[in-house]
Amino acid sequence: MVAPTSPRAGTRNRRRPHGRPGHPCTGAQLTVLVGGFLVNVGSFALYPYLAVLLRDRMGVGMEQVGLILGLGTMVQYGSATVTAALAERLGLRRSLIGALLLYSLGGTAFLAGGHRVGFTVAGILLISAAGSLYSPAYRSYLLCGADAGQRPRLVSAGNAAGSLGIAVGPVVGALFVHNSGGTFAVVTALYLVVAVSHLFLRREPVGEQTPAVEPFRRMLHGMAVLPFALTALTFYLNMHFYQYLAVYAEGRMAAAFYGAVMMGYALIQVAVQPLLANRVGRARYPVVLAVGFAGYTVGMVALADGHPVTIAAGVAVISLSSALLFLRNDLAALAESKRSATVTFGQQRLAIGVGASLSGLVGGAVYGRFEEANRPSGFWLVVAVQCVLLPLLLLGAARWRRRASATGPSPASGRP
Repeated sequence: MVAPTSPRAGTRNRRRPHGRPGHPCTGAQLTVLVGGFLVNVGSFALYPYLAVLLRDRMGVGMEQVGLILGLGTMVQYGSATVTAALAERLGLRRSLIGALLLYSLGGTAFLAGGHRVGFTVAGILLISAAGSLYSPAYRSYLLCGADAGQRPRLVSAGNAAGSLGIAVGPVVGALFVHNSGGTFAVVTALYLVVAVSHLFLRREPVGEQTPAVEPFRRMLHGMAVLPFALTALTFYLNMHFYQYLAVYAEGRMAAAFYGAVMMGYALIQVAVQPLLANRVGRARYPVVLAVGFAGYTVGMVALADGHPVTIAAGVAVISLSSALLFLRNDLAALAESKRSATVTFGQQRLAIGVGASLSGLVGGAVYGRFEEANRPSGFWLVVAVQCVLLPLLLLGAARWRRRASATGPSPASGRP
């Protein structure tokens, strides 16, 4: 990004009101929020059914299914810092439109592929790449022109729009579960509609305080290390619940009830994050962490009981805790990072990918052991213990690191 071409331009950017009086967002931000909702509706109309599509309708084994979906996840999260740095150079509006074109190409590949695995794999990779570019640009565009006091509300609004799409998407996919062509047609149409709407967005304003653009090789430079690590830990613990609850719930609760519980998980975050955004933004980081991870602990213990009511209660507590942790980690990263909001969100996406990947590697093996022993409820107790110990260990390590840095040799002493 470049500085304003004149002092007058910079003044206009600083004085531009952030939305009309009585309106929380500008028209452009509302357009982007609706776009974020629709993009997630399209994506999550596909994601829950991809394994079924690949295995049952195309004759691909589960080992290959895992490999393909893992590759998609690696593209989506592993490339986040690269795509965020690219968005910083291209501009946010161009990046949003480019990502939506990739989404549309991915939907078209699904639609044209029929029973050919190659087209389906191409569609997965295109949509994963699109998500990698779209997410940091989407979140950063919402913060254009906002000061630190407005960030909690805007970050929470972006998260809420995405969560609402996550809740609605599987329902849309279920309507076409026996008609994959219909699903792909609807998803592709959604992506194209959002792409066209984004053509009319204003180019984002450029402020005088924008950090300098770093070379690609310094994508991780200026990272807020502790929020990055805590984001990875949050998603490591959260994805244990998200990835393995469906297997655990099978035979314990009706499929329709489980679907309603998981929709409730998303809808609670849609409702709670905007309501608590300013309080969470003002609260001390350690306090939010203590409340959030304590909630995770209680929620995991409730899951271990195995009764449908306690499972639903545990999911509700985990959702409330996630709403607090997801928002506060992002706000802490924005406050502590030395990079632009776009790159900071890309680094946070990488943290999500690290946590989710570790959850898949560790959680799957641990759950398998408990399942073989016919005691799957023990898995949730092990996760609950981790919810207590791992944050304490991480924060303790961070405190030790700060003390070691503070008591290190003075630069003026000349000693190494």
